[in-house]
Amino acid sequence: MRISAKTKMCIIIGDPVEHSLSPALHNSAYESLGIDDQFVYLGSRVKIENIKSVVEAMRVMNIRGLTCTIPHKIEVMKYLDWIDETAKKIGAVNSVVNDDGVLKGYNTDWLGVVTPLERITSLKNKKVAVLGAGGVARSIIFGVQKKGAQVTVLSRTLEKAKQLAGEFECEATSLSNKLTIQQANILINATPIGMHPYESKTPMDTSLITKNHIVFDAVYIPYETQLLKVARKRSAKIIHGVEMLLYQGTAQFELYTNYKAPEKVMRKVLYDKLIRK
Repeated sequence: MRISAKTKMCIIIGDPVEHSLSPALHNSAYESLGIDDQFVYLGSRVKIENIKSVVEAMRVMNIRGLTCTIPHKIEVMKYLDWIDETAKKIGAVNSVVNDDGVLKGYNTDWLGVVTPLERITSLKNKKVAVLGAGGVARSIIFGVQKKGAQVTVLSRTLEKAKQLAGEFECEATSLSNKLTIQQANILINATPIGMHPYESKTPMDTSLITKNHIVFDAVYIPYETQLLKVARKRSAKIIHGVEMLLYQGTAQFELYTNYKAPEKVMRKVLYDKLIRK
């Protein structure tokens, strides 16, 4: 990379953040387009109590882009100058752009859900069961609703599901509700079940999966979760979490650089990291 004192910084913050593939994703794209003298992408582990200081540093140091992952997507909103309407509706920001000292918040996570789904089906009037009622679920619900889907939030804690569903004016039920799962066209896992240390577990009763389902897991490490392995065996269509990572990343890349994202290059680096390692 051709870094100089003129190179603009972009940073991903999280706690933890060391596992993130975003630096590899963005830096490979910079090199591909020959703009690695203009941008460099780094990572930094940041405690949530230090978010205000990070935002102040972004302004003072003229950092171009700030990517927020768990647990910072909501807390960061308090300190921004402007927030996109989509991010406001989702209630979370994953991308902050510094435009000449004005810090603008966006959310590209919903595009990471909608884009791969729409490559295989229309979402209009589809019944979507979102498994989990945490932060990841928010962008999923917003995205599929925007495209005309009917959403039900399922959680082990029914009260939590009802609270989230109330915000988005959709249905809520328990994860033990077999009928809702059976009747859904699309099942989306928005829980951490499937990633370390829960690799052998699934967020739902997988015997309910049929060949008529589309099963999407937001977890991308491991590449193929236990949920997706079972869904594949049961002849359901599956979408890996890496697709969500890719498409939220391509949209974010364009916000930070104003260049068209080289999707093929970015896809290859993710698959190289996750599959061919």
